[in-house]
Amino acid sequence: MKNSIKTKIIATIGPATNTEEKITELVKAGAKIFRINSSHGTKEEHAKNIGIIRKVAKALNEYLTVILDLQGPKIRVGNLKEPLDLKISQEITIIPSMETDKSDTIPVDYPGIINDVKKGDRILLDDGKIHLKILSVTEDSIKAEVIHGGKLTSRKGVNIPEEITSLPAITDKDIDYMKFGIEHDIDYFALSFVRTKEDITRAKEYISRFNGDIPVIAKIEKPQALDNIKSIIMASDGIMVARGDLGIEISPEYVPLVQKKLICKANCRRKAVITATQMLESMMHELTPTRAEASDVANAILDGSDAIMLSGETAIGEYPVETVNMMHLIAKDTEKSHLYKHNVSLWGHGEVYEIESQAIATAVVRMLSEIEISAIIAFTRSGFTGRLLSKEKPSVPIIAISDNEKICRRLNLFWDVFPYKMDFGRSFTEEMLKDLDEILIKETFLEAGDKVIITGGLPYLAAGKTNFLRLYQIGSAGIIC
Repeated sequence: MKNSIKTKIIATIGPATNTEEKITELVKAGAKIFRINSSHGTKEEHAKNIGIIRKVAKALNEYLTVILDLQGPKIRVGNLKEPLDLKISQEITIIPSMETDKSDTIPVDYPGIINDVKKGDRILLDDGKIHLKILSVTEDSIKAEVIHGGKLTSRKGVNIPEEITSLPAITDKDIDYMKFGIEHDIDYFALSFVRTKEDITRAKEYISRFNGDIPVIAKIEKPQALDNIKSIIMASDGIMVARGDLGIEISPEYVPLVQKKLICKANCRRKAVITATQMLESMMHELTPTRAEASDVANAILDGSDAIMLSGETAIGEYPVETVNMMHLIAKDTEKSHLYKHNVSLWGHGEVYEIESQAIATAVVRMLSEIEISAIIAFTRSGFTGRLLSKEKPSVPIIAISDNEKICRRLNLFWDVFPYKMDFGRSFTEEMLKDLDEILIKETFLEAGDKVIITGGLPYLAAGKTNFLRLYQIGSAGIIC
């Protein structure tokens, strides 16, 4: 964890990075979390990539996190015989079909589109680059006018901002990939196009049915999700501010403030929050980012993100390792600033749900201003203590000790939490403290003589409870108080 940053970096794996060599380079550049996108590739490819990530983690002695992104009910253009060059004011026909050979017709792979739209609605194609306005709707087709034109190719995305589609939030493909994710012991699912808390509840029911207990991150990319955001945050294990589709569904000028509000709400409710999409997109083809992109990354960090995510930049970009390194440099410099330290002091005031645990977490943070402390050592079986302390935004790193590797990988998502696996018994013993000293001195920046706060739950390491703290000096094998 030496030279580590507080904000975690997520890299999406794709053709540009799906080798042991590249993933190793990404980790060394600063990526600690990896996203597998089920929208692209095959299960065989994804299984291979998960295996490589686990192999690299073992070789580098890291607890690397794997997020499996579920595609969700994405509507796409069908197969076109050749690209359509759409002109402003042109009238076009839309049909629910997988393909067409007509030059004035756009096939869409969603059979229910005719029932979900009405005259006057907008249809956006190819990430919002092409705008259509519906003129009329019949039993078997839609007539629309081109408002903003462009070249349209097969399989581009389709968005209908004004309407709630009747598509299920969880598709058969998503269910299939939930089984796959459980079989391959992934660490988080990211659920796309969440609209209500029921979408999260349903996903968790499927996961439980398949004998899994994997946390679910809600991707916020629909206007309906913004209307239901409090209940969605409470039902989920974290949120992703997915600015790509969100920026299509709502006007672009709203996105920056929506991002800040979502991050604030997630932090207040002590849930993980990821900021994603187009963060350093120009680095897909260039060795340096635009100044606007660098500012965007810094602002996502200043807003209070637990993690910031790269998508195409590392999946198919020409400079994936350089992009991760640049994001790490931006984060490192941002986290040194007085503005960042000021913002951090404002984040750690969330809603209280478990009074006893919250009182201990607050006391830990308060001790940091009274005594020179080098780190917080959080013993945790469920991950609760590590998550709780992370959301208090203490001024020193949180070293989370668990006897469960899966919990270590999950905690790796959270701000300034550095997990380590250690087998332990039911109580503090001199032998256990010696083992702790060895881990801390060997694996972290801590040295003999440094003071740390040890916290966790009693009965010893009780899941979901934080109710004790001790002051401890590294190398003394004894509790100070």
